[in-house]
Amino acid sequence: MPEIRRLPENLVNRIAAGEVVERPSSALKELVENAIDAGASRIAVKLVEGGLDSLEVTDDGCGMSPEQMALALERHATSKLADDAIEQVSTLGFRGEALPSIASVARFTLESRPHDAEQGWRRVVDHGETVTEGPAALPPGTRVRVENLFGKIPARRKFLRTPRSEYAACKDVVLRLAMARPDIAITLDHGDRRIFGLQGGEGLTNRVAQLIARELKDNGVAIDMERGAMRLTGIAGLPTYNRGVADHQYLFVNGRPVKDRLLTGAVRGAYADMLARDRHAVLALFLDLPCEDVDVNVHPAKTEVRFRDSQGVRGFIVSGLRQALATGDKRSAQTPDAGAMARWQQEPAGDEPAPALRSIFEGRDWSGPQHRVSEANAAWRAVEADVMAEPHGRAEEAAPVAQDTEDYPLGIARGQVANTYIVAEAKDGLVLVDQHAAHERLVLERLRAAGAEEAVARSQALLIPEVVELDETSCDRLEEAAPKLAEHGLALERFGPSAMLVRSLPHAIARTDPEKLLRDIDDDLALNGEALLLGEKLDLVLATMACHGSVRAGRVLRVDEMNALLREMERTPRSGQCNHGRPTWVKLSMEDVEKLFGRH
Repeated sequence: MPEIRRLPENLVNRIAAGEVVERPSSALKELVENAIDAGASRIAVKLVEGGLDSLEVTDDGCGMSPEQMALALERHATSKLADDAIEQVSTLGFRGEALPSIASVARFTLESRPHDAEQGWRRVVDHGETVTEGPAALPPGTRVRVENLFGKIPARRKFLRTPRSEYAACKDVVLRLAMARPDIAITLDHGDRRIFGLQGGEGLTNRVAQLIARELKDNGVAIDMERGAMRLTGIAGLPTYNRGVADHQYLFVNGRPVKDRLLTGAVRGAYADMLARDRHAVLALFLDLPCEDVDVNVHPAKTEVRFRDSQGVRGFIVSGLRQALATGDKRSAQTPDAGAMARWQQEPAGDEPAPALRSIFEGRDWSGPQHRVSEANAAWRAVEADVMAEPHGRAEEAAPVAQDTEDYPLGIARGQVANTYIVAEAKDGLVLVDQHAAHERLVLERLRAAGAEEAVARSQALLIPEVVELDETSCDRLEEAAPKLAEHGLALERFGPSAMLVRSLPHAIARTDPEKLLRDIDDDLALNGEALLLGEKLDLVLATMACHGSVRAGRVLRVDEMNALLREMERTPRSGQCNHGRPTWVKLSMEDVEKLFGRH
């Protein structure tokens, strides 16, 4: 019979490193978190070859004495827990596994100096073995260098990616932690190149916009909501400012970067009727709540959390996001596309006059003075009709224009282009409106106000209830979500351990296949922890109704009809984007117009 034996300390650390240190970015995350927990006001990160050759983190935190440094390299030794109340942990780290784990799989140099010490101390550990230690010259704080990660463990080293991929992962780690702490100055260097240098105390909105995209500040809304002991802050991009992937969604819980399906599901739910399914919002959300209401000790890398009241948290995020977006719901992503602006054509500055003017001077002998004015007059009369011809176009008597356009943010209609786009003049620029997309949103909001949403979700009972066989876990999920699904008109009940009975379907999708619908909803529950799919299907029905009932592209509108559309857009929620997340209007500022004509 195999004997049970106690594993040696070095092997234990290498096993623990498999959980904590997956790649250079994993080690970097632990080191930067330690620097933040040490009270640093400045943190400098240096990478060589994406962290494969070396990575270094320097901070001006509290520092450590030689005795504390030796203790820090032992497993489960930490300064983050003053007592046994792990549920009250407020620091980023708390397990005491990171440093010994990293030191067991790399050449690890730890240098530190407390603020009240005259000199620092250095300790070098090479793949679990202490190589040297002694005095070191450095300013107060701590410097940690990790070199040759997995150098003596070829089985792990060969699974690392290219330097470029590892650098991208390291940059993402530093970016997220820098976003969480705008009060700390953070620099990132890769080789001889400075990637970014952030000043401390620049404010949350500025820090987020600087790290995600500078235009987010102009195309987003600030969030600051409270409910009980919970608080939600951050910045959320307008629905028209979106991406094709969800990589630009940054979520934080009590200052800790997390990737949590409940939070991502809440974001998707908040933007559900404003974005197409394949588009994703751009945002950074910071959720703060009491430590006892969230469990951070559910993942070795501390990237996942568990909430005591998950539905309460989700509801707070959805309502907070929707309320914040409502303050900017009539806005659109207003910055004109740079590519579109570059395609504006200017009149070429040729050496020859325009054809109509050139014909005045052709065939003339300018060698001698002209004695007869009538000859020049005759030449002019010959081309007068071409040069002075009136422009051809559709015109009608203009409606009376308000004296003060400040009351009209979308301006006064001046015309129509291609029978699709309304051209309006606002006090600060030129507004272009997509008449079909704008009216589609207006009709959708009218349908909702008239109760069409409830009519679409009305239940239609099946003549013969249908039994859908699923695995037991899927049935458990669907049974738990049944009350919520019933609000949308889908009536379910448990039918044995591995089957569900479908008694009714929403009226709008009564012809759908119940088995396929339940499987899709179950996949949605497993992925997001919330049944968003059914609501999205019903929203699609409403959107289709709105699309068919709206003004089509190609229809000629009178000026009064254009102005009526503009005024209704100004009164209607979420009129800045269509049902698919595209802008319904864009604005060309007067400054941009003047640039096109070289006046600025």
